[in-house]
Amino acid sequence: MDFLSRRTWLRNSACGFGALVAQVLAAQNGGSASRATQRRAHHTPRAQRIIFLFMQGGPSQVDTFDFKPLLVARDGKQMAFDDSRAIANTGQRGTMQRVLQSPWSFRQYGDSGRWVSELFPLTARHVDDLCFLHGMQTEGVAHGPATLFLHCGSTNQVRPSFGSWVTYGLGTENENLPAFVTLAPSAGNGGPRNYSAAFLPARYQGTALGRAGSPASQASVRNLGPHDGNLPRQRRQLELIQTLNAEQLAVAPRESAFDALIESYELAWRMQTQVPDVLNLARETQATRTAYGLDKPETEQFGRLCLMARRLCEAGTRFIQVTYGDNTANPAWDQHSNLPKHADHARACDQPIAALLADLGQRGLLADTLVWWGGEFGRTPYAEKNGTGRDHNPQGFTSWLAGGGVKPGFAFGATDEFGHKAVEGKVQMHDLHATLLDLLGLDHEQLTYRHAGREFRLTDVHGRVIDEILA
Repeated sequence: MDFLSRRTWLRNSACGFGALVAQVLAAQNGGSASRATQRRAHHTPRAQRIIFLFMQGGPSQVDTFDFKPLLVARDGKQMAFDDSRAIANTGQRGTMQRVLQSPWSFRQYGDSGRWVSELFPLTARHVDDLCFLHGMQTEGVAHGPATLFLHCGSTNQVRPSFGSWVTYGLGTENENLPAFVTLAPSAGNGGPRNYSAAFLPARYQGTALGRAGSPASQASVRNLGPHDGNLPRQRRQLELIQTLNAEQLAVAPRESAFDALIESYELAWRMQTQVPDVLNLARETQATRTAYGLDKPETEQFGRLCLMARRLCEAGTRFIQVTYGDNTANPAWDQHSNLPKHADHARACDQPIAALLADLGQRGLLADTLVWWGGEFGRTPYAEKNGTGRDHNPQGFTSWLAGGGVKPGFAFGATDEFGHKAVEGKVQMHDLHATLLDLLGLDHEQLTYRHAGREFRLTDVHGRVIDEILA
């Protein structure tokens, strides 16, 4: 069996690591990273990157951004709701449920006059930058299937995550950083599947920094540390490792995982020069740290993650997910019997989100950065089991977008008068995925990958671009 010689492998690798070290030295001396790893979009993009603020557990639309006065007028009354979750629990249609008004007041904000509850007073100041989707619908009434559907477009089959499809389609803006980073992901409800590449080449999987429920200060790249400055010695070490890797790859040239391992060593080498600085929040001014809430215990955790997201965005990471959640059986916003707990979660998120929107705007990044806020589903307008919380509701809920080519200060779609089911401008999750890809310059019907004898895509055989929200 023939193996690649070290000389042959280095020659076939475009002069080997000499060129790589030259790139590293150029980056250290203020040079820009090569853009060779970018790919051509299908059409002119409106956005270059996405920051996804994932509200794990399903925040209640009728307590946050979807004001329904009838909930106040009918509060406490027993009414019939035809609900898939209730049918599953009782086996009956049109079961009687007690209407539950929001504990929080709403008022209108901005020139657009959008309604926002008192849970999000700081985010509300940015409503003229936001594009609300009030007619969201999804599949899956439990967290696991709905979370997988949100991230991967499938409730049960192993499919690539949204971020993996994006990086597969567009490549990276900065080859010294991972193209897809997920900050503090949860281990539950799909766990790594929510940022996995599945059957796409393994290089497109997300890089997880930290985990839900752990201090955000631990959201870093382990064992990266500053190098000792001896680049020639490090180059020789990496050449030796990669020579062995290349010999193994010659034996199994189509082994995607091993190919990704080789690329990961190269990326890790390049990351040494940039990642420590990107993740070093001490480089920010005290005013910026205070704006994100890093000086207060209730906002410090999510504030750190949002500030890291802005720094990664600025440095050229293509897709950044920030999870507000935990690793418990009932994640974060999942308030079946304690709706007032929403106030604690909103208090932890509101200031960091508002700071992120303001910061992106001040730096000129919001124009080509798409911010996406939402959970895996919403919640019911009635009290679950006549108690003090709300059940899952995939039939009508709210997500919002900002920047990156969407109409600012705009609202699309509507739920019924109780906020229960989408009745106008319905946006299925596949539609949202198609629209987000379109904003990035990707046609969801052309972004395909052949696997197991057929072409796959994120939106499967569904999805339409919601042209109504495009600026």
